[in-house]
Amino acid sequence: MTDATDSIELLTVQEMGRADALTIKWGTTGLTLMENAGRAVADAIVARFPQGPVSVLCGPGNNGGDGFVVARLLAERGWPVTLFLMGPREKLKGDAAAAADRWPGAVHPLAADAGKGASLIVDAIFGAGLARDVDGSAADAIRRIGEAGTPVIAVDIPTGIDGNTGQVRGAAFAAALTVTFFRPKPGHLLLPGRLHCGELAVADIGIKSDVLAEIGPRTFVNAPPLWASVFPRPRLDSHKYTRGHAVVVSGDASHTGAARLAARGALRAGAGLVTIASPPSAMPVNAAHLTSIMLMPFEGADALTAILEDKRKNALLIGPGAGIGWETRDNVLAALLSGAAMVLDADALTSFAEIPRDLFVAIKGFFAGPVVMTPHEGEFARLFPEIAAGEADKLERARLAAAEAAAIVILKGADTVVAAPDGRAAIARNAGPELATAGSGDVLAGIVLGLLAQGMLPFESACAAVWLHGEAGDCFGPGLISEDLPEMLPAVLRDLLDHI
Repeated sequence: MTDATDSIELLTVQEMGRADALTIKWGTTGLTLMENAGRAVADAIVARFPQGPVSVLCGPGNNGGDGFVVARLLAERGWPVTLFLMGPREKLKGDAAAAADRWPGAVHPLAADAGKGASLIVDAIFGAGLARDVDGSAADAIRRIGEAGTPVIAVDIPTGIDGNTGQVRGAAFAAALTVTFFRPKPGHLLLPGRLHCGELAVADIGIKSDVLAEIGPRTFVNAPPLWASVFPRPRLDSHKYTRGHAVVVSGDASHTGAARLAARGALRAGAGLVTIASPPSAMPVNAAHLTSIMLMPFEGADALTAILEDKRKNALLIGPGAGIGWETRDNVLAALLSGAAMVLDADALTSFAEIPRDLFVAIKGFFAGPVVMTPHEGEFARLFPEIAAGEADKLERARLAAAEAAAIVILKGADTVVAAPDGRAAIARNAGPELATAGSGDVLAGIVLGLLAQGMLPFESACAAVWLHGEAGDCFGPGLISEDLPEMLPAVLRDLLDHI
């Protein structure tokens, strides 16, 4: 058994099927994999729960075969086991049939009361490759067990959760523990699947990591091994200009706080210099709050262009508190011509809601530098209405948007997805509920900006910023407000740099 933090690849249901097939092709039998999977689940149960009556619920496929192995091994260790099967036993095929033949006990038909009298439920009805909504006896059992509150241990993924999307298909168990195999799947991290999995454990069942070279996964857990090799480390001979000069565009006098939050995030993330470009009306209020962050006046796109003529100002954020309308659109389009790396957030995105193509064409222009967009779901729907109105899941929506806009897209939420135009994507797993506070997204945009200013690659900058943001929230804990997030970054960065 390994911890879910030990690997960063996420495999789709189809990719996991290929990993199984390659392993079998290379000499390991399917029944051996099934035995190893069942043993991993049984070991996890014994390690975490007191011995008591167990109901093992098996489906008609290989997930059910895993369940037969779990039942046999628990019974061999003295646990009272009752096994329930969905469908006729004689219709089991292949490895599942072979595993069932090794079970010496009775097999009962799956019914709504399958959990009655049990202290623990093993869910081996359907695995991650669920192709239809759960109904009938399985749905009845899920509802009845959920009402009883009996702990559920899910084999591979809770029945009813789509392994690729994390969506509930009809009805789904809420597990206390999910034991999956070789690598997690997107559905383990995407909401609501993540909420249904409980503790996630990843078991080694004999599939070699060599299969990953054949599969070429494009989806990852957002964790340091994904981007640590290019994370900026200050050198002894570094100075402020080698660490980049970030610019944040402020809103008017009544909308300045968001820009300052972002600027503070950029500075704490390691940018050597940070300047707020401020409309004249906002200069006094910004000046009253700033010390290490510099301040420059600007009014209109031409003035922003003039600021960015100094090529040492190599990264710019526009959006937080910027205002929605033609002025913000003009500022964005002017900044794109500078070649600076850009972060587009909030109002900068919504300002293009009526003409998103103008933004996408400009991003693809000859002079534009790398662009990172940081929409929440509402902003995403305004900028990418056709994608948002479709049936794609969150992961696929982020990928489609990144390809359409030719930009890195950070689609925010508790399961934040970072997607690149080339198809790479990463899903966050470290965002706690404390981050749901006003201004949190402004700080995130600033952290992205600070990493871009230091020359970090855009996809990796976005991923690292999302991870740092989550860790900062977790470091502070309950009571967090957005102003606290930049102040948590030194401790988070210190720990990160000590371990990469």
